[in-house]
Amino acid sequence: MQRLLSPPLKALMGSPCLRLLVPRAAPRAQCGCSCGISRPLRPGQYSTVSEVALQAGRGTVSLPSKAAERVVGRWLLVCSGTVAGAVILGGVTRLTESGLSMVDWHLIKEMKPPTNQEEWEAEFQKYQQFPEFKILNHDMTLAEFKFIWYMEYSHRMWGRLVGLVYILPAAYFWRKGWLSRAMKGRVLALCGLVCFQGLLGWYMVKSGLEEKPDSHDIPRVSQYRLAAHLGSALVLYCASLWTSLSLLLPQHKLPETRQLLWLRRFAHGTAGLVFLTALSGAFVAGLDAGLVYNSFPKMGESWIPEDLFTFSPILRNVFENPTMVQFDHRILGITSVTAVTALYFLSRRIPLPRRTKVAAATLLALAYTQGFVLFNLILFISNLDEAIRKIG
Repeated sequence: MQRLLSPPLKALMGSPCLRLLVPRAAPRAQCGCSCGISRPLRPGQYSTVSEVALQAGRGTVSLPSKAAERVVGRWLLVCSGTVAGAVILGGVTRLTESGLSMVDWHLIKEMKPPTNQEEWEAEFQKYQQFPEFKILNHDMTLAEFKFIWYMEYSHRMWGRLVGLVYILPAAYFWRKGWLSRAMKGRVLALCGLVCFQGLLGWYMVKSGLEEKPDSHDIPRVSQYRLAAHLGSALVLYCASLWTSLSLLLPQHKLPETRQLLWLRRFAHGTAGLVFLTALSGAFVAGLDAGLVYNSFPKMGESWIPEDLFTFSPILRNVFENPTMVQFDHRILGITSVTAVTALYFLSRRIPLPRRTKVAAATLLALAYTQGFVLFNLILFISNLDEAIRKIG
């Protein structure tokens, strides 16, 4: 029987399509004979030739390592897409001033929206107890409230979807043994960051619901918490996308030349600059600083406004003075576009893989597209403001 089964088993074990994780052959017994009897292995001791596993006692066979990497990579690519969607939806929520319409937070209970007139009235009455209604929206109707409520509700439900997209597949892949030891650490960090995002979102909203007796300003969330919320979302997006592409795309072995080292460092610096510009944009949004000056490239009638340092101490102006915040954001934006342009031309001087050159060209196109759209938006607002003044 052993002679009949031995050749097929050897062929199966050596097949490139399926390499089962089998126990290592233990050293032969030191008994002075050539009987060929092997010592039994300890439970859980497997060969490390491949990550493909046969889990003893469970009858579950994991995917080959390359196939598993592709599945995990595609999953993380979808995850990064859902995070990007959350950032976009959060921006729309901010633009429609809907973020403070839901005045409490419950993980499960709030998933069910109001379904009848009585429930909507109760929800509207809760909103009326907070500063945004009292100061800004005191004449709001129930129909108008429903619109901003559904905007915030959509953002929160999308956030829960993002959490499920991360956590449920992660648990499944972990159970199946498709994650390497290093990947387990990354996945844990990503799932932890998703949970942190949800808590940070509510912490941000809570700052806009607080009563401020000494202030008659428009109720808004803390610009510090808004920047933290956006920054952590960008970190989550970039980490997920980077990990996904590292699994899906083959690595190119390039010679470590001085030019390549300089390009890599410059690329890292440019990425940090773009990230800093995005955080600066969160401060602009949090303070409504974009409404202070609506002309470009000058700010009003001058290149450098006179009210840059009106707050004391001076450092406070960087984070709380709307004029300084907008000025900083302009400088960072121009510097980021300049750095992206320089990165593109540097990449053209070095022999790089085709996909790297395409990525550099795409980055350049996106940077100038955003600048063009922003310039035209400022021009439109400026003309609109001028027309309103003439009418008045």
